Amino acid sequence: MTISLGTGDPQPQTRGINAYRDDQSLQGLLALYLSEADRTVLAPTLDRLGGLVGDRLDDLAHAADRNPPVLHHRDRAGGDRQRIEKHPAYVEMERLGFGDFAMAAMSHRPALGLDRPVPHAAKYAVQYLFAQSEFGLLCPISMTDALTRTVRRYADPALVERYLGGLTAGTLDAQIQGAMFMTERAAGSDVGATVTRAVADGDAWRLYGDKWFCSNADAGLALVLARPDGAPAGIKGVSLFLLPRELPDGSRNAYRIVRLKDKLGTRSMASGEITLEGARAWMVGQAGHGFVQMAEMVNQSRLSNAVRAAGMMRRALREALAVARGREAFGRRLIDLPLQRRQLVKLLLPTEQALSMSMFTADALARADAGDDEGRVLRRILTPLLKFRVCRDARKVTGDAMEARGGVGYIEEWIEPRLVRDSHLGSIWEGTSNIVALDVLRASRKEMAHVALAGALGVRMADVGVPEDLRARLTGLLARATAAVDAAAKAGTDGDHRARTVASGLYHAASACALACDGALLGDRRRTALAELVIRHKLTARDPLADEDDGDDAIEALLLD
Repeated sequence: MTISLGTGDPQPQTRGINAYRDDQSLQGLLALYLSEADRTVLAPTLDRLGGLVGDRLDDLAHAADRNPPVLHHRDRAGGDRQRIEKHPAYVEMERLGFGDFAMAAMSHRPALGLDRPVPHAAKYAVQYLFAQSEFGLLCPISMTDALTRTVRRYADPALVERYLGGLTAGTLDAQIQGAMFMTERAAGSDVGATVTRAVADGDAWRLYGDKWFCSNADAGLALVLARPDGAPAGIKGVSLFLLPRELPDGSRNAYRIVRLKDKLGTRSMASGEITLEGARAWMVGQAGHGFVQMAEMVNQSRLSNAVRAAGMMRRALREALAVARGREAFGRRLIDLPLQRRQLVKLLLPTEQALSMSMFTADALARADAGDDEGRVLRRILTPLLKFRVCRDARKVTGDAMEARGGVGYIEEWIEPRLVRDSHLGSIWEGTSNIVALDVLRASRKEMAHVALAGALGVRMADVGVPEDLRARLTGLLARATAAVDAAAKAGTDGDHRARTVASGLYHAASACALACDGALLGDRRRTALAELVIRHKLTARDPLADEDDGDDAIEALLLD
């Protein structure tokens, strides 16, 4: 990572830095996961977005964060016409995200100069870059993409025909945005506690009840979980419904936004509470399979959440490096101070782990979509594994990067406070840390997905030529991590208390393997060094009181100098 600094600036800034050109790691990994022809076509788009991240998009994101949406219940004549007023900065970001960069549609139609849908590696690279300035808007973008995927997979063809054009539109004015309304006051992670009613009404249904946390509250379409009258209790009685904001005849559907949430982060985007008052909706897929079908949307959102967290870590790292290279204390640059160097590496390591694992997971998703069974199983475990660990790492990295800038980093005029606030959401949305860690065990228990992951990484290390000594150590650590997951999974509920510990171990072992593979394929000594750091700092017991040289100085020099 290279940082260009203006002279004489007492507070080094990253403004004007192109986030794509600056990120050698991203460029290298895209060379592994995209064809040369696709990279040539997509490079101008990535370069343009990289330039916006350090300039115009940053300004828009800051303005939208300081001016959150406002809910109006009536028009000026007293008519009952609810609308959410969005700040012009947010609307301009919508035009960039939904329109210029086709972020919600690129998996469903040709976009960004390609004659086919954009490969998953490129899609998540775009999200990774965008998140370095704006996190909130990526929620509606991700939900629209995931809703489209779910509807195309499960819904009646007539519904697909009715709405697909709007969901994949090329302009914001024609775009139908998506959302998911799952959470109720007593039904958060426990979806089986859903009490929203669905009453049959001809070829459709009427929905009654309250949804407690509805992000992108004024979306044109939402997927809603509800329980048809007479359905059994628990999760087997829950079905999935497609709820339009406006009915086919143009009239407003029978639900209202009660209020908007006053959130810690993602302030730019409207999240609200919604009351369903006989709203007309259509069932999607089979009755009683609601959560299984909604899981398709949830898993896509989980992956997007993790990629966004990776992007925020990259931005936080860039800010910290700018300060360290541009400021002096006690007659020396901060980056030359031993303790500061150690702290910078602690920011860099999880950031690079997250990027390698995000690209590896995107590749598994691409293989799964192409019908590859191993890809499907890998995607099943990698999605919760990534969401669990990367979103948690982002909370620490953004906080420590704020500290690297010092007191100024605590001031809202800078991006660090927003990164800290937004980073905490990733560990909550679409499943808290406990829920997704337990899902790692569930994937292992039901599909032996942890064994498939270890096998795939072992083959990959051998195929790409990871050095024999490093490969032997990684193979042994991966086997231990897999065995720990296996024991916890086979213990049933008695092993649940270890879910977070064993999921973290598996993530670190897998990421070390991925970094080593990337290093071998790219001839990049830095990524190989990062794999060594994962082994030392994440997978090896250390005595904090031992008076000995840990040997990290050479690696720090390679990574920072």
